Amino acid sequence: MRRTVVVVGGGCSGVLVAGELLRCSDDDVVVVEPGELGGGVAYGEARPWHFLNSRAGAMSADPDDPGHFARWAGVEAAEFRPRAEYGRYLRTVLDEAAADHPGRLRVVRAEATRVDPGGVVELAGGTTLRADHVVLATGGPRAARQRLDHPNIIDDPWRPGVLETLPGDRKVLLVGTGLTAIDAALTLTADGRRTAPVVAVSRRGLLPLTHTAEAAPPTAPDLNDCATLRDVIRAVRSAAGEAGDWRPVVDGMRPFLDKLWTALTPDEQEAFLRHLARTWECHRHRMAPAIADRVVELRSQGLLEVRRGGVAAWPGLSEYAAVVNCAGPGKLPGSASPLVRGLLDAGSAKVGPHELGLAIDPSGRVVAASGRVHDRLWLIGPLRRGTQWETTAVPEIRAQAARLVTDLRSDAALAGVA
Repeated sequence: MRRTVVVVGGGCSGVLVAGELLRCSDDDVVVVEPGELGGGVAYGEARPWHFLNSRAGAMSADPDDPGHFARWAGVEAAEFRPRAEYGRYLRTVLDEAAADHPGRLRVVRAEATRVDPGGVVELAGGTTLRADHVVLATGGPRAARQRLDHPNIIDDPWRPGVLETLPGDRKVLLVGTGLTAIDAALTLTADGRRTAPVVAVSRRGLLPLTHTAEAAPPTAPDLNDCATLRDVIRAVRSAAGEAGDWRPVVDGMRPFLDKLWTALTPDEQEAFLRHLARTWECHRHRMAPAIADRVVELRSQGLLEVRRGGVAAWPGLSEYAAVVNCAGPGKLPGSASPLVRGLLDAGSAKVGPHELGLAIDPSGRVVAASGRVHDRLWLIGPLRRGTQWETTAVPEIRAQAARLVTDLRSDAALAGVA
């Protein structure tokens, strides 16, 4: 007897796990997504000037075929492609999986408003879906809200058209200097009519660093004798010095990051988050070379300023046409989506380590406030952060999807034996 798996969310994580379920199981799959499949925050509202921050060769949706996306796009593996194109690729991948396995995929264009861990998903409008298993693929926490005295605070820079309507002759303040701030600055200057600067501010004023035009082979540092966070830092610096470039060392660490993270004590994890996380993010999540060149150009023209400091005490906010929230994900439960907040309020889920995501078991099953592991409720993607560290990029989410489907198949086999 075939089971039904409901995937809540049809962005990158949802598409990857739904495709894997179609290819590698006999389950019927229902994807609940009110918007465009393959979109989400990353790809749904991307404009032509927004590029992937990973090379095409790293972005395959198929764990068994690393070159799949590059071949689909007709490009070299080292190229950086537009994010909107990648959203189209994800939709194509799911369409092809559905065509290869007819009758097993259903897409429900609605918003999920409540999830019962027993296998019931309630939708806006009052209808319900029943499932043998539910996979939460809803993306990460929202950005931390900015409590500033300004009449025009834009908490969602990805809302269609919200940045294009801002006047070009008045300054705009971006809270944050990461990749979201870069994306916002590109949009605000895209039409060539801006005369007033875009000002990006963060506590440290650090911008993402840049990929090289050609990728060097990843080089993993020797971590065998590392017992503490300080040991890891020394090993990474030593390996970067020997390689002559830190980039291949950072890239070479990716397969080991979750193991490293879980080996740290909670105090060491907290020390990393407090002192090193932002520096790591700048090295790990880098700009494509063409985007970095555009940032240099904007700064040289005086159209982008990057400043350091606490935004709460920022002077002269009245000078700015808007304050745009480009900060990173906030902490739970405050930054939870309504659906996730409902799970937390009901005790069906609990906040995970360091308030970065939800508590899960090693397989990705959601843990209730009581400590009980839900047999039927799974989590994939950014909300695993805290229990895992590297859980926001395609290669890691792709691996999560493959592991999740393998575990679901094992559950089905055990149920058959029983």
